[in-house]
Amino acid sequence: MTMTPKDRAEKAAAAMWAGDAASKWAGMEITRIDAGTATLEMTVEAHHCNGHGICHGGVTFMLADSAFAFACNSRNQSTVAQHNVISFVSPGRLGDRMTATAREVSLTGRSGIYDVTVTDQDGRTIAEFRGMSRAIKGQLFDE
Repeated sequence: MTMTPKDRAEKAAAAMWAGDAASKWAGMEITRIDAGTATLEMTVEAHHCNGHGICHGGVTFMLADSAFAFACNSRNQSTVAQHNVISFVSPGRLGDRMTATAREVSLTGRSGIYDVTVTDQDGRTIAEFRGMSRAIKGQLFDE
C-alpha cells in the first residue's frame, strides 16, 4: 500500500515528536501536519515570560523553529536548520495561546525555505519567521 504525503508527514512527525524533549518541555503540541506544513501551539505560562512581563522572544522563536522543523521533515528526509530569522511584531502575553503555522515556500534539491507566522488566540500576529533548511543523510523512519 502506498503512503500518501499526509500519512508520511504524520509518521515522520510522530517519529520526531517521540524524541523531541525540548518542544514537550516548553509545552508545545502539534495540531496539524501535512507535506511541507505544520502547526504547533502552546499557551504562554509564567515561566515563559521575561522581565517585561511578556513572552520571552526566545520562547516565541522556539515555537516557530519547532513548527519549521516539523514542516521541513514532513517528507521523511532528515532535515536541519541552516539559517533562521525572526521579526517580532507584537508581544505574546501571559495566558495567550500562541499558534505557529509553517508553510513551505521553496524546496530545491537539498535546500528549503519556510515561512512561519506566530499568532495569538485572536489572530493577532506575534512574529514572522523565515527558516532555511538543509537536507542531511538519513530518514526519520524506514520506508
